Amino acid sequence: MPRSRLTVWLTGALVLALAGSSAWGAGAVPKAGGVLNAMHREDPPSLSIHDESTISVNWGVMPCYSNLVVFNPQRGHESPATIVGDLAEKWAWQDGGRTLVFTLRPGVRWHDGRPFSSADVKYTFDMVREAPGTTARLRLNPRKLWYAQVQAIEAPDPGTVIFRLKRPQPSLVMMLASGYSPVYPAHIPAAELRTRCVGTGPFKLKEYRPGELIEYVRNPDYFKKGLPYLDGIRFIIIKERGTRIAALQAGRLDVAMPSETTIPARDQLRRAVPAMVFFETSRNDNDNILLNFKKPPFNDARLRRAVSLAIDRRQYITAVRQGAALPGAAMLAAPWGSWGLRPAELGDLPGTGDPVKQKAEARQLLSEAGFGPGRPLRVAVSTRTLASYIDQATFVIDQLKQVGIETSLEQVESAVWYGKMTRGDYTIASNTTGIGADDPDPNLYENFLCNSPRNYTQYCNPDIERMIDEQSQTLDTGRRHRLVAEIQKRLELDGARPVLGWNIDYFAMWPYVRNLVPHQVQYNFGRLEQVWLNR
Repeated sequence: MPRSRLTVWLTGALVLALAGSSAWGAGAVPKAGGVLNAMHREDPPSLSIHDESTISVNWGVMPCYSNLVVFNPQRGHESPATIVGDLAEKWAWQDGGRTLVFTLRPGVRWHDGRPFSSADVKYTFDMVREAPGTTARLRLNPRKLWYAQVQAIEAPDPGTVIFRLKRPQPSLVMMLASGYSPVYPAHIPAAELRTRCVGTGPFKLKEYRPGELIEYVRNPDYFKKGLPYLDGIRFIIIKERGTRIAALQAGRLDVAMPSETTIPARDQLRRAVPAMVFFETSRNDNDNILLNFKKPPFNDARLRRAVSLAIDRRQYITAVRQGAALPGAAMLAAPWGSWGLRPAELGDLPGTGDPVKQKAEARQLLSEAGFGPGRPLRVAVSTRTLASYIDQATFVIDQLKQVGIETSLEQVESAVWYGKMTRGDYTIASNTTGIGADDPDPNLYENFLCNSPRNYTQYCNPDIERMIDEQSQTLDTGRRHRLVAEIQKRLELDGARPVLGWNIDYFAMWPYVRNLVPHQVQYNFGRLEQVWLNR
């Protein structure tokens, strides 16, 4: 499996190295001290990771928290083999995969000085799964169904947590390692964590000034001896895309933000700063179309298929992403992902065949549904007020116009975007969906089950749900791959969430930033506890 590729331009020479198994700058002795100035593109919808579903939260909030387990920060490609302990010292499966027991680190304290214990773990994941009798609630709960197979969580003593499952689910540890799975303090109301942060992580929140910065200072009582190296982190909020890149180029920022270094941005930085370092890697997010299954006109399957056929995936990748994306279906495409469909399997899916023929078929379906030149279908395309979202929505609007669908653009602020989508308060939307781990369970349960809060299209297919459950408990890897491939084909044919492409990032940083290894899943490498500055 390919790892993140590191590209360094030094005095005009191109140096290529594999960075997936070792840190950029490995071998040098880390220096303590200094403050990292990191790019941020917007005010996060809140500071509560469990409430939200965007890199705009993980990237600015992960330094505050800890997980039970995490993906090794120095390994760019994530897998079950790269999972290491965080708040948990060790863990083990029992009862044929129906019981998962964690042994916790002793002596860990929250940033306010209170002791951490197994009660905090139980509180957190009972809240997320909305366990019977649990009164704590999240405002939004996008990952509730990650834990649908958890029957009970027990805390028999302060240093032990037991997850008891209804049936085996090997992917549970992968989901617990995601940046979307921090442990929250049981003594702080969940609502308060939307505007403040009390964690056990390497950095303590100093100040959040909306529109300006999120600032952290080193946690002197961090449970990992000698870490973090940095004295602090400043996430500088710059909302305009060109201004963000200019700030990085000028040295006012030390590192980019995941998903923000496009090919044009990379080329601009490369010309201006020959020593700039770039990591080429996936993001584990895909651009897609949301069609509201419950709201006219897209409660008509013919119109859903017409939209999917109208949008040329290959042209999208070249015109909108300048080649920085891969075609695919519901799972991350190879070479970055382990579960995506092969190119040959994509040929018969909507939007991937002959664009002339597929657009003609789209016009025919529109005609059958009663729409045409004399009675055009008119809809508003909703999207977030971020440059990358507007880029893709503009392309979608142009493609739909070519088959006779007249559209307008509705721009939606990030703070209300997820609530709007969860309520189904839209007709068609141009969207980006990120997945917290390269595994079928966090993707399929979160986005395609009938009652999932993040199943924004309200797609519901009992046969697909049965297949999702079957793959989740299948221990035979080959059989599980075949099941997941069939699920992906069915989802595309049903128009559940038509995928346009899987995005590639060229994460940029100045060469004095060391031990920051971008992962192929952008939501999981923002802890920054091992990062140091060589200056």
